[in-house]
Order: sequence, then C-alpha cells, then structure tokens
Amino acid sequence: MEVDAIYNLACPASPIHYQRHPVQTIKTSVVGAVNMLGLAKRLNIPILQASTSEVYGDPKVSPQSEDYWGNVNPIGIRACYDEGKRAAETLFFDYRRKHDVNTGVFRIFNTYGPRMAKNDGRVVSNFIVAALADAPLTIHGTGWQTRSFCYVDDLVDGIIKFANSKEIGPINLGNPGEFTVDELATIIIQKVNKGYKEYVERTVDDPRQRKPDIGLAKQKLLWEPKTDLS
Repeated sequence: MEVDAIYNLACPASPIHYQRHPVQTIKTSVVGAVNMLGLAKRLNIPILQASTSEVYGDPKVSPQSEDYWGNVNPIGIRACYDEGKRAAETLFFDYRRKHDVNTGVFRIFNTYGPRMAKNDGRVVSNFIVAALADAPLTIHGTGWQTRSFCYVDDLVDGIIKFANSKEIGPINLGNPGEFTVDELATIIIQKVNKGYKEYVERTVDDPRQRKPDIGLAKQKLLWEPKTDLS
C-alpha cells in the first residue's frame, strides 16, 4: 500500500461491541497499531492515532487534562478497550522516539451525529431509538454520571486542524459541556415527546465523570466545538 498519511481509527468503540469481542478488540488496538506504525515507518509518512477519553478511566480529577495519567481497572470488562488504547499510545510514542516516525495522538471524547447505527450501543443513539419507539430510556445507576457530547462535524474539524499542525499530542478533542445522563434523557424525551426513564443497576467500571479540558486544543490548534448539545 502506498499512501500519503495514515489516520488510525480502527477499533470498536461501543462497550456492547468491544465487550462482545474483547480479545479481538485489544488485538486491533495493539497489533493493528504495530502494523500501521510499521507501514508509516517504511513509507516515511505521518500517522495519527485516534485515542480516547477512556484512557482516563474512572477519573479522580475533573476536567480531565492531558497530563492526567488516569484511573483504569486493568482487568475489568472495559480493559480490552481502555488498556488497548493506552498501549497504542505507548507504541506511538516509542516509535517516535526509537524510529523517528512522525506520529500524533488525539483523544476523542463522546461523539454523536448523523448515520449512527441503531444498535450502536452508545447512550445518545440508545436514548433516541428508545424515545422514538416510546420505550424506556434505560439509565444505569442514578443517572448522575456525567458525559460531554461533541458533534461529529466539530470533531472532524479538530482532527484536521491537529493533522495540519506540528503538534504530536496527546491532545483532547471533545466538547467541555458537561451533562448528567439523566439530563440527556430528559432533553431527548422532551424533543421527541415520547419515551420515559427506567433505572437499572450501574454497569461495572462505568466512569462517574467525563469532561475534557480542551485548553491545549484552544491554544495550539485554535479549535473549540461550535455545536451545543440541544
């Protein structure tokens, strides 16, 4: 394969999908990263890694900035994704240091937008599909856990700005607007005018708080999201 640059976004990112295929997920993140880094080294081209806010795990600080090392359970049901992405970041920085590969790492926070699959398994699509069917919007735990939702057009703009910069990262790309899952459910029920909330047991290792510090992206990339959640 002869290409000018590589954007490595390969990996199932929804918990229901990566927990169904945990071994394949971590192999995609680690072995896949090695394969792509080897190609970038051979062709002497830049390569960007789509990392994730999940490298911060269930954080003990908020908002999460790039210098926070995270709080990840290495043997939990989310570890195949969380640790796979963390190991991929390690590989990217080691290939830069050892082989002088032109690498960059950006960390994606929760993203949504058109053409998400109905069975995607993420909270935005789950809630909208349930509300349209006038079915329960399933909330795990109390619903007080928070998320920050970035519209896909804003994210793509940030990725392109990062690719065109001299920055190597890691750098957070996300919307710092913070909402509880319960608030998200309320917004969707009001907009669709159907559906209702149903509370079930909290899932294992579900992060209690997720909010990006995008100060670095603002300063280095002159980027911030423009689309608010509503």
